[in-house]
Amino acid sequence: MLIDSHCHLDAAEFDADRDAVYAAALAAGVERMVIPAVAANGFAQVKAAVARYPGCVAAYGIHPLFVTQAGESDLVVLRNWVVEEKPLALGEIGLDFYVVDSDPRRQEFFLVEQLKLAREFNLPVLLHVRRSVDAVLKQLRRIAVPGGIAHAFNGSRQQAETFISLGFKLGFGGAMTYSGSTRIRQLAASLPLEYIVLETDAPDMPPAWLNRGRNAPAELPRIAQTLADLRDLPLAQIVAQTGANARSVLPGL
Repeated sequence: MLIDSHCHLDAAEFDADRDAVYAAALAAGVERMVIPAVAANGFAQVKAAVARYPGCVAAYGIHPLFVTQAGESDLVVLRNWVVEEKPLALGEIGLDFYVVDSDPRRQEFFLVEQLKLAREFNLPVLLHVRRSVDAVLKQLRRIAVPGGIAHAFNGSRQQAETFISLGFKLGFGGAMTYSGSTRIRQLAASLPLEYIVLETDAPDMPPAWLNRGRNAPAELPRIAQTLADLRDLPLAQIVAQTGANARSVLPGL
C-alpha cells in the first residue's frame, strides 16, 4: 500500500483544484494520505477534507511556526477535538529553530503540552524537527509517547537511531530526490528499511523534478522510486514495506 504519511491537502494552495489533486493521487496509486493540521483555526478544514476524500485520515495539532498566533485556549480546543474526533495522531507538532524570528520558549511550551496530551490519550505524534532534533529528543525522553513519525528527517545517523529506539519511524520525501542532499540520501539508503516511511509534505518540499513548483501527493510514486533506486531494491518492495511501516506506527491507517 502506497501511503503519503504527511500531506497538507487542506492547504490553501489546493483550494482551486483540490478534487483534481486528490483524483490524481488516487490515479497514481496513493491509497492513504495523512493530513496533519497546523493550527486550531484549521481543524475544521482538515476534518472536511478527510470527510470528503476516502483514504484520507486526520491528525490534529499546533505547528511550531503557528504558536505565535496561538493562545493557551487553543490547547483546550485541541483537547476537545482529540476527545470528540479520536484522530489517528497528534500533529503536526514539534520545534523549528530554522526561522530566526521564531520564539523557541513558546514553541517548547506548546510542544511539551501537546506531548502530555499525546501521552494522556495514547496517541502517536507527527513531529516537525527542523534544526531542532536534539531539543525534540530531549522532550521525548521526558515525556514518553507511543511513537510516531519524525517528519522530514534530516538529522544524523545517531539521532535517527535514537528516534528509532523511542518507537519512531523516519519520514523521507522530496529532499532525498536532490543529488546534493548527500546526508539525507545516505541515510535513506542505509537505515533499516523497516523504520522508513514516505511522505510528500505537499504542497511544500517539492521533489527535484518540480523545479520548486507546488508539490502534490501524486508525486509519491516517483519519490518511492528514488528510494528504491538508492537502495537498489524493487519498487514493489519499497511500497509494501514503507506502507507496512506507516500502518504499524499509525494503527488508525
